[in-house]
Amino acid sequence: MTRSTEDTSGPVMWVTGAGSGMGRATSVAAARLGYRVALTGRRADALDRTAELVAEAGGRSLVQAMDATDDDDVRAAHDTILGRWGPVTRTVLSAGLNTPYRYWRDQSVSTFAEIVQTNLIAAARVVDHVLPGMRDAGDGVVVLISSYSGWRFSPDAGVAYSASKTALASLAESLNAQENANGIRACHLCPGDVDTEFLTMRPTVPGTSDRREMLSADDIARAVLFVMESPSHVCINELVISPTKKNGPAGRTSTGGLG
Repeated sequence: MTRSTEDTSGPVMWVTGAGSGMGRATSVAAARLGYRVALTGRRADALDRTAELVAEAGGRSLVQAMDATDDDDVRAAHDTILGRWGPVTRTVLSAGLNTPYRYWRDQSVSTFAEIVQTNLIAAARVVDHVLPGMRDAGDGVVVLISSYSGWRFSPDAGVAYSASKTALASLAESLNAQENANGIRACHLCPGDVDTEFLTMRPTVPGTSDRREMLSADDIARAVLFVMESPSHVCINELVISPTKKNGPAGRTSTGGLG
């Protein structure tokens, strides 16, 4: 199902995983700055709620349920955005997946493949669709929302999750090496612990006191918009964000169980 609030002004931003957490927060923050925001994700009801929040923020949205691991779905979503609003010049890849079964002793290869499909291959698929329009425009920003465990090895984050998120760094580096000349910049954004519903995928779900020390989805949204709003001659290749810890050495961040 596709719905939109029509307006042809403002840059076009496509947010995957827009139905919750960091994707939702980024969509609402971008709307406040005048972006037209295309919202995609698997859950139509969650996307509708994000669209309501975008409208409350005075923004414009286009909603389309989409499985980012399905090329036909991604192509159809991109064609709809292109036909309704024109080229996508800002992309936030926020769709992600993990599992409580994170170790070689208990993981399955089928789940490993599903996680890699969602976290890595789906991101590359969306980028592949938007790059021609960005090249034609001579302008584009891609933010790959990764993880602290994609920047520094985190033993409890999961075999598949760590591998797929680490690979996003290479995706960003290759984009910058090959596409900076076309005005396209990519950022590998690596948040530490963030208090979102994604925490339910952990073997042990953190309690209220632990969540109070974490980053919020709005913290990540501000970081994404910092990257998006930077001047065109500035490429923020990688950005690592971690919560301060009140009960430990200054500047130290827990890396256990990320994702």
